[in-house]
Amino acid sequence: MRYTAALVLIGLAACSQPKTTMENVLKGKLKREALSVASKVPGRIVEIRVNEGQNVKAGDTLAIISVPEAEAKLHQAQGAVAAAKAQYEMAFNGATKEQLEQVNAAYTAAKEQFELARKSYERVKKMHDEKLISDQKYDEVYTKFQMASSQLEGTAAKKKEVESGARSEKQRMALGQLKRAEGALEEVNVALNERYLLAPADMRIETVAQKAGELALPGYNIFVGYAQDITYLRFTVQEEEVLKYKVGDELEAYSPFDEKVKVKAKISSIRELPGYANRSSMNPDYKPSQSLYEVKLVPVDSKAASELLTNITMVISKG
Repeated sequence: MRYTAALVLIGLAACSQPKTTMENVLKGKLKREALSVASKVPGRIVEIRVNEGQNVKAGDTLAIISVPEAEAKLHQAQGAVAAAKAQYEMAFNGATKEQLEQVNAAYTAAKEQFELARKSYERVKKMHDEKLISDQKYDEVYTKFQMASSQLEGTAAKKKEVESGARSEKQRMALGQLKRAEGALEEVNVALNERYLLAPADMRIETVAQKAGELALPGYNIFVGYAQDITYLRFTVQEEEVLKYKVGDELEAYSPFDEKVKVKAKISSIRELPGYANRSSMNPDYKPSQSLYEVKLVPVDSKAASELLTNITMVISKG
């Protein structure tokens, strides 16, 4: 009997204690910004350097992709730049000593050929005037004289061009070709740099969608994680409760499973959640349906909040 009476007293004492319920608190979640890392160029994954659950720093290499097409184009682009640079330097620096000697030699030979053709023509013309040779012979010598004259003019023009240097139009054309080749080389280098998938921020890797040896496609997410330094709390509040909160209010959130886990945070925004029907009621016999709002809080001590797990449940006392 004494044992039974003790149990009854303990039960009554327990009933007299305030009952812990969730009626006086708002439930929410600790969230972080989700980050995705995808490849910009197609290629075969050579190496995966991180595992799920691993924390990485901004700029860390997450994976390496092989892009053989870009590597082949690199040699082509380097050759095009070298050729365009040589053309550019030739256009601005003018002809070399050897080129000048070749042009002068060609001009001298053309001049001597012209003098020989001129003398032959003068002799044949006198003989033709005296009716000593036929018209056919005269026409042949005259044609050779005209050809020698044209060759001399062409060689003289070439000699003048080489001595005076390239025209400004050719110089600009050579510069344009060099810029075009350099742009192609830069494009190839950019593609080659995309072989390395880098972490965009300090983050925790949650999902690794592909393995080494698989084909990475442009825009397909290979890594998904959460930013470590962008933490916030999100609570869903009914209309009758949201009016008690203002942007800038400082609140204390804690874990319902461990009250030692506490986070001081400020309300950064309050926004209405999307609805799929008209919530208002024009019938006086019914209460109007309430809108739902999202109250977003930013931790005051972001470093301390970054040590908490993503998506844990947090509560705050109703205002």
